[in-house]
Amino acid sequence: MKTISATQFRGNIFKLLDEINETGLPIEIIKNGKTLRIIPVEKADKLSNLSPKPDVIKGDPESLVDISWEGELNLDLP
Repeated sequence: MKTISATQFRGNIFKLLDEINETGLPIEIIKNGKTLRIIPVEKADKLSNLSPKPDVIKGDPESLVDISWEGELNLDLP
């Protein structure tokens, strides 16, 4: 969550309001030692803020299907 001063908010009010609408994330404003928060009434879809990461899997994704986890798994619970 972004926190800004009242002066910063006043100077960028329209840009900040657009940012709240686009991201769905609230902004906190500090004025006279008190915190005010501007939040959108409708919750934004959190998945829409994700960015694609095509290089997360190094190698062939199909090879992940054949991985054996038997050596990593310990079913002897106390």
